[in-house]
Amino acid sequence: MDNQEDKQANKAPGLIPPHGGYRELQSYQMAEIVYDATVVFCDRFISKRSRTHDQMVQAARSGKQNIAEGCMASGTSKKTELKLIGVARASLEELLLDFQDFLRQKGLPLWKKDNPKAKQVRGLCYRKDKSYSTYKPCIKDSSPETAANTIICVIHQTNYLLDQQLRALEKEFLKEGGFTERLYRERSRARNRSKNKRDGKEFIKEP
Repeated sequence: MDNQEDKQANKAPGLIPPHGGYRELQSYQMAEIVYDATVVFCDRFISKRSRTHDQMVQAARSGKQNIAEGCMASGTSKKTELKLIGVARASLEELLLDFQDFLRQKGLPLWKKDNPKAKQVRGLCYRKDKSYSTYKPCIKDSSPETAANTIICVIHQTNYLLDQQLRALEKEFLKEGGFTERLYRERSRARNRSKNKRDGKEFIKEP
């Protein structure tokens, strides 16, 4: 019995599960593109002396950085991971509104989903090894309308991925609990193994 329990314990996941690996996440990859594209857009079309310039760049950075920080925190706090991914999602929503405001205030059209240009931009996300360079012609070498609408399309796709990620994290948290629950389960298993070993030795000593 002891050997069987020891084998099961060795197969059980560690107290701190594998975590990190954010660079492999689609949401992080897209958020990085949003950040790089926003920096270029703001430098081209918004005065660096403007507060809006800094706010948009910081919102884009927050989206990317909080995904990374959340993934690194996931090993010891699913609650923190959920919170930070939520912050990333909120930051990108703020950024989305800034780009929409830019178009409205400049009297430029906001592309609808069925716009051929919007469809073309959305299709770029399916390319392998995509990066800012994939979208560069639509941002650095294009009109304000095309650049802003391109980034809006990418933000929408990133937000969709984050919404999926949040739903998966919430489901996992409700099912498995967080680090505190995992710690309690591991300590309970350790106490039970220790108790079973003691009981076994006492049983052997009896005449």
